[in-house]
This record gives sequence, C-alpha cells and structure tokens, in this order.
Amino acid sequence: MALIVQKYGGTSVGSPERIQNVARRVAKYHQQGHRVVVVVSAMSGETNRLVALTQALSESPDPRETDVVLATGEQVTIGLLSIALQELGVPARSYTGWQVPIRTDSAFTKARILSIEPERMLADLAEGKVVVVAGFQGVDPAGNITTLGRGGSDTTAVALAAALQADECQIYTDVDGVYTTDPRIVPEARRLERITFEEMLEMASLGSKVLQIRSVEFAGKYKVKLRVLSSFEEEGEGTLITVEEETNMEQPIISGIAFQRDEAKVTLLGVPDKPGVAYQILGPVADANIDVDMIVQNVGHDGATDFSFTVAKNDLKRVLEILERVKNDLGARQVVGDKSVCKVSLVGVGMRSHPGVAAKMFRTLAEEGINIQMISTSEIKISVVIDEKYLELAVRALHKAFGLDRPEADV
Repeated sequence: MALIVQKYGGTSVGSPERIQNVARRVAKYHQQGHRVVVVVSAMSGETNRLVALTQALSESPDPRETDVVLATGEQVTIGLLSIALQELGVPARSYTGWQVPIRTDSAFTKARILSIEPERMLADLAEGKVVVVAGFQGVDPAGNITTLGRGGSDTTAVALAAALQADECQIYTDVDGVYTTDPRIVPEARRLERITFEEMLEMASLGSKVLQIRSVEFAGKYKVKLRVLSSFEEEGEGTLITVEEETNMEQPIISGIAFQRDEAKVTLLGVPDKPGVAYQILGPVADANIDVDMIVQNVGHDGATDFSFTVAKNDLKRVLEILERVKNDLGARQVVGDKSVCKVSLVGVGMRSHPGVAAKMFRTLAEEGINIQMISTSEIKISVVIDEKYLELAVRALHKAFGLDRPEADV
C-alpha cells in the first residue's frame, strides 16, 4: 500500500462540516491500507483575521510576534481534524510545524524550509495512525516559530512528501485539476490528465493560481509526484504533475494558456543609446526591491532609443517616481506609464520540437485585430503584452486556434 501525503486548503476545512468531510475522505484511504499524512491550512478567512488583529495594534507589527500569531490558525485545524478522525474510529495524531520538526531559516513571515526530521511521523505511521501536520509553519535554529508566507501549506505538503519519500502528494483544492485555461473565460477549457513540472512552473509564474509556485519548484527538485484534486468531489483523477521523462506519449504542443491582468508597462522615451544605460534604468528599480518582467529596447536612431519594461500594477507609482529621477540624470525625454495592459502566454514542452507556434499565435491575434506591444519567449513559453480590454478575446481565440478544447491539441 502507498504512503500518501494529502493537503487540504482553507476552503476545504472552512467549517466543522467540511472538516468532517475531509475526515471521511482520509478515513477511506486509511481503511484501504494506505499510510496517510495530512497537511492542512487554517480555516478559510482565519489567516486574514489574524493579520488584521496584528495590524489593529501596530502599523508594522514585529515579524517574530506576527508569526507566533499566524501559526495559531493551522494549530486549530490540525486539532479539529484529528478529533474528527478519532470520532470515525481512525487513530490520528496532530503535529505543529515545530513539533515535527520542520526546520526553516529565520526569515519571519517568509521562511524557507531547510530540513525535516520524519522519525516521529514514520513511527506513528508504522503504528497505523494518520498523521495530521500544520501547514505553513516551522521552527528556526533559535527555536522561534516561523511561517512560510502565503500558500505555504502547499510547500509544507511537498516537502513532507520528499522527506517521507511518499508515493504521491495530493493537493486538494476547490478545482478538480489543472485546466488548459480559466474555465470562467473559456467554458470549453479542458482538464489536463497530466502536465510536466516545467509547464506547471511556467503556468504558476504566469498567473495560474492553482498551485503556489514554491511548491512546484520543490516538487520538481525532489521529483515528488503531485496530483491536484477537488476536495468537493468524491471521484476524479485530477491532474498529475510529473517529470517529462515519465511520459511515453507524444506531448501536445501547447498544454495551456495563462494570463495576468496585474501588469503595467513603463517606457522611458529618448534614452541615450550607449552602454550602461539599461543598468542605470533598472538598477534603481532593483534596489527598490521591485521585480521587472518583460524588457524591450528599440533600435537606436540619432543616438537615442526607447526603453520599455513591465512591472506589477501596484509597483507602477513607485517605479514612475524612481524613473523621474533617472530621466533627469540620463537626459531622457519622457517617462510614460500604462496600466491598461495584460500578459497572455502559451505554455507547452512540445514547442521545443515544433516550429511555427509563435507565427500561429501572432496570426491568430492579428486576425482578431489585437496589437502586440511586447514579446517574450523561452523554450516552452511565448508571452505577449496586449491591451487589457482584449484579454478574454485573445484567450478564447488562442484556445480555439490551438485546439485546446480537443484531447489532442495541435498546431
């Protein structure tokens, strides 16, 4: 029988009734003879409530004490789920992150996992118990409680699966798998049976909210098989996320379409066309701890050029303030900010061996009268920046053009 790590998010454990539903599902796996470790988040809305409590007392609460407060959310859930399992006759034992222990660095509110000591869990599993672990938290070298940042329970589950050498890590959420794109925009969007770590990493970084990006990185690094399943449906295979080498079938060229509305474009006009200018522009932006995404520099004319890049919308105001100072230092003509853009991306490992994907993408957008403002490519993705008002039209047109509503998508 398999060793399975299951993770349930806040909506899955949002009430006593839902916790009982989770307990029944876990009990079914336990009765089948599987060894089960369950990772849970805080009940839906609880982390926001705890954050609000800290901010009611201080505009900038101490990060160490903030983690002490935030970690209580998951502690409540593990106790309640263990009680629910025991009521069903299933022996269960709960552990907080520091009881396992899950050892992390000391970056409070955004700690990273360094190591996990699985001995106590393995002993419990050998005795037939279900082990219930608090997600999102750990302990630093000084014995302080730490938390892993938003979505950290996914990372906890994958890390435990790696430490326990589990057969599979199942992430239960409010969707029944990874889709070719958001079904709310394209009703014909199809659930994928499997997707590679590389593709899922790109999808997560490009706006897909199904999995937290750090958990996908962790799973890829340690070759942990991930499966995304719905906590509200009893049946279904979900989506398996695995290494590319394990798939014997011919990969579809495009696996999915991701998009981000949270994009803003910044352009510095009339920049001197000389070495070092890109650093003079982006250096101060990096010093302000602002992430830059796509970058385009035009061909220079008469000793000057235009330099454009994208940032998150909520960083635009700060970036414009920084670039006003840079503009004067460089002698550039003007700084322009644009919030009315979005990014649409095609993702698929099949691009590596199939030419013509970019051309088809650009032709499809042109036929819909959609102008492309910026382009970025990698081995397995093509991203374009377009006017935000065309986002849904672009996603629907590309989804149809690449046959993603059919089981065998093609160019």
